[in-house]
Amino acid sequence: MNFGATILDAEGLRLTAEETRLFRDTNPFGFILFARNIGTADQIRALCADMRDAVGREAPILIDQEGGRVQRIWSPMVRNWTPPLDFVAAAGGGAERAMYLRYRLIAAELRALGIDGNCAPCADLAGPQTHEFLKNRCYGDSPDRVGALSRAVAQGLLDGGVLPVAKHLPGHGRAHLDTHFDLPRVAAGIGELGDTDFAAFRAVADLPMGMTAHVVYSALSDQAATVAPEVIGAIRTQIGFDGLLMTDDISMKALQGRTEDLAQTALAAGCDVVLLCNATLADRQAVAAVSGPMTAAAQSRAEAALAARHDPDPFDIDAAEAELATLTGGRAYV
Repeated sequence: MNFGATILDAEGLRLTAEETRLFRDTNPFGFILFARNIGTADQIRALCADMRDAVGREAPILIDQEGGRVQRIWSPMVRNWTPPLDFVAAAGGGAERAMYLRYRLIAAELRALGIDGNCAPCADLAGPQTHEFLKNRCYGDSPDRVGALSRAVAQGLLDGGVLPVAKHLPGHGRAHLDTHFDLPRVAAGIGELGDTDFAAFRAVADLPMGMTAHVVYSALSDQAATVAPEVIGAIRTQIGFDGLLMTDDISMKALQGRTEDLAQTALAAGCDVVLLCNATLADRQAVAAVSGPMTAAAQSRAEAALAARHDPDPFDIDAAEAELATLTGGRAYV
């Protein structure tokens, strides 16, 4: 049986009986955790076990643990990191190595809690128009620099046994609005996008998973990328990304309409799997029902992504922390 074409979340610290039934019956590809799901280390591990038990397999469990403002787990369970843009500036010429170590340490923290997917790297280019909700989560403004740093982030996660998710394809940095509340429109031409935003993502086009942007790219479509076949086509051909493509959360206000309709439209546009977060049980049930099982192509990409997940490579945490302190001048953490 193919995986369900959804990634779903839970309301609290443990699954309810209704959530367990939903997950058992619809077999979502994976799950995602938020701050409301975080209590203690033992509780997180138990919740992850509940989720996997519900589908009867080692389903991937994702989180947004970028470090900085967007991290769902905080001290004392994990390190409190400086925002990526500040961290890269502190590391200067050693930023690639520093970013590798940062995300290798994050991977170790996540794996210890039962989590094996992280929604990073963020390969969006920072610019003068980048909305504040995103800007300090970026790594820089040069496609070559951001591409190299994104590659280092991804490798740190992969070496730590955590699946990276490249975001937000095909590039969110030109958006001047917060997609949690509004739909941004980007007027740049396709040539300019290809040389800048798309170029940064080409450096990580071989990653096992990626996430779309709820942004309109007027040169390609008058619809948000997540639901636009022309933009999904550009992600596959002009960027060359052939991994499992998940939507950003379809409950965000940038997208208008019933979540089940948005799920169907995103899948029809070419996304492989629908991410639905912060929704009612009824909405999750409806989205799971209309999304159904993955297509054969999506299933193949999903299996390839899971094959990229492996036990962590040997790693000296004390040595990594000492090296990181040197590379950042002691400014890795807050």
